[in-house]
Amino acid sequence: MTGIGVIAGLTCREAARRRVLAAAAVLGGAFLLLYGFGLHMVLASLPAAVARQVLVRRQAVVALFSLGMYVVNWLVVAITILTSADTIAGEINSGVIQAVVTKPIRRWEVMLGKWLGFAAMLTGYLLLMAGGMLVEVRLIGGHTPSDVPQALSLMWLETLLLLAVTFRFGASLSMLATGVAVFGMHILAFLGGWVEEFGSLAHSQTAVNLGVLASLVMPSESLWRRAAFDLQGPVVGAFGRGPFSVGSVPSGLMVGYAALYGAAALGLAIRRFSRRDL
Repeated sequence: MTGIGVIAGLTCREAARRRVLAAAAVLGGAFLLLYGFGLHMVLASLPAAVARQVLVRRQAVVALFSLGMYVVNWLVVAITILTSADTIAGEINSGVIQAVVTKPIRRWEVMLGKWLGFAAMLTGYLLLMAGGMLVEVRLIGGHTPSDVPQALSLMWLETLLLLAVTFRFGASLSMLATGVAVFGMHILAFLGGWVEEFGSLAHSQTAVNLGVLASLVMPSESLWRRAAFDLQGPVVGAFGRGPFSVGSVPSGLMVGYAALYGAAALGLAIRRFSRRDL
């Protein structure tokens, strides 16, 4: 475990040296400022009669919080893929990885240590973004949405899954091909989720089945849709349709499948990296 810890620490320091964390922090801070301002303006624009109705105001806060978390989810997805696509594929192509694997550290330790290093950084980033939004909705909206920990755990699992898939492609492809492949798979899952939602709304089992098939190919978006379902309030859940409300809810089996999918992707990444000629 010592070798894994050393590689994880080096991965974090390398990301800091490349100013990846600083860029992500600036982008996240800008979003939180814009979100807080927008939240204040929207709630201030509510008619006085509506604003005095506690239930309606809370539902408005929940809907705006779900909207913000939707943006945070895409932000974390983009950062996960863009920052980790270079860590394996880029170092292999540049030859930097040879300086690491020649040391008395096994290849699987290198791969797992790098994955854990990125996982720790992305976990902290997700918690900071979600925590910042919770503070804003509490101070500005006067209400804390429920089921946030469960939704965050699903978004965290989505992050780890995408990280594992990026490592798997990075162990075989170039940096650019890795980024395109993982983004393409996530977009496929995103479109499949929309097809499934429209199929649920139109009572089309064929469309629902197509959406489920896309989720089986890449289950990342199904984790967000389950998280969005946990975040939405009863009023939004009953009447809302869109990216921030869910009509066709991914099951617990799909969540379990996503976890196994991520574990398998990481295992295959380690196997491929261990056997690849460097």
